[in-house]
Amino acid sequence: MPITRRSALLLPACLLAASAYAISLSDLSDSDASGGLKAALETGSSLAVSKLGTEGGFLNNERVRIPLPKLLEQARPILKMTGKGQQLDDLVVQMNHAAEAAVPMAKPLLLNAVKSMTITDAKNILTGGDTSVTDFFRQKTHDQLAVQFQPVVKKITDKSGLATKYNAAMALAPKMGMLTKDQSTVEGYVTQRALDGLYTMIGDEEKAIRADPLGAGSKLIGKVFGALKN
Repeated sequence: MPITRRSALLLPACLLAASAYAISLSDLSDSDASGGLKAALETGSSLAVSKLGTEGGFLNNERVRIPLPKLLEQARPILKMTGKGQQLDDLVVQMNHAAEAAVPMAKPLLLNAVKSMTITDAKNILTGGDTSVTDFFRQKTHDQLAVQFQPVVKKITDKSGLATKYNAAMALAPKMGMLTKDQSTVEGYVTQRALDGLYTMIGDEEKAIRADPLGAGSKLIGKVFGALKN
């Protein structure tokens, strides 16, 4: 087949893609493996925060949208009969907006976790499967983020009379073994669901990078994640 002008223009891009996938993970230096992964995690975590930490970031995303706590959802028919249906709907909106307000606080901690990553961490993540990034961030940031998120969430959810009544009714639930401490208050519940949503979105960004390393916009990311395909 003759080389047309169009195919000639596409040739450099094809060669670049081929060269990115021409090496295997064992060919990478520790420096390249760690550097490429750090770049990918910084990109992925920043994108996840930016997508969630905006109006509608949780509320309009069915993948991470926060529903009512299970006990309130089960009581919905009775509460609607007593005229509290609109309050339930309003509480869902407030819970999701509370998560959206809290998530931007995560960015510094996520980036610090990336900076502190060891070579061992990097190798474990690169070869650990689809949840390895989520597992890494959860281990490194979960507890600190929960402490930071909860006051922000509480300030917003406290505006709901239903949230206050739920918290009062559930005050003894952890002591009776009915619920965990995080589930016994609306703010604890929302904080946990906000963190779950954040790690879910980071995981989605990782999968996108693994699927299209060159599309991540970094030669080093392309080199490292391209090597995983060999």
